[in-house]
Amino acid sequence: MKISVMGYSGSGKSTLSRLLGDKYGAEVLHLDAVHWLPGWKENTPEEKLRVIGEFLDSHDAWVIDGNYKKYHLDRRLDESDRIILLLFGRFSCLIRVIKRYFTYKGKTRPDMGEGCDEKLDAEFIRWVLFEGRDKDKRRRFKEIAEKYPDKVTIIKNQRRLDRFTESIK
Repeated sequence: MKISVMGYSGSGKSTLSRLLGDKYGAEVLHLDAVHWLPGWKENTPEEKLRVIGEFLDSHDAWVIDGNYKKYHLDRRLDESDRIILLLFGRFSCLIRVIKRYFTYKGKTRPDMGEGCDEKLDAEFIRWVLFEGRDKDKRRRFKEIAEKYPDKVTIIKNQRRLDRFTESIK
């Protein structure tokens, strides 16, 4: 089973990806962990392409958590058996991000690269509420749903996510 989990920041992509990886015995790749180096420094585009490409080449079953359109997105989507889009509302995502901050404050989340301690600042809040859900991103999610209608599942709120996770247990 190959699964792509995409969606807005704070929608629960990483948590769902870990659950799916456990359920299907699939390796999980968190794209944020590839993107960020210690101290919140960005990895090079070449290294991100290399790491993600090697992951795709070396696993028969995988779950990939994240959007990152420049890094093998078409290949990931084409190879996916299932694509899950977590399209929660902006304030639901913000509340989830705030809860996550207090859970991991001063620590690195399991889905992040080492040395990227959880942070919550004005720039990230702006990303969660506005920049991370701009017209281009909304259009891209719509195009994915239209291009892959037989393998896309859209989840827009916690109740639907709970139902979905119960259905796969």
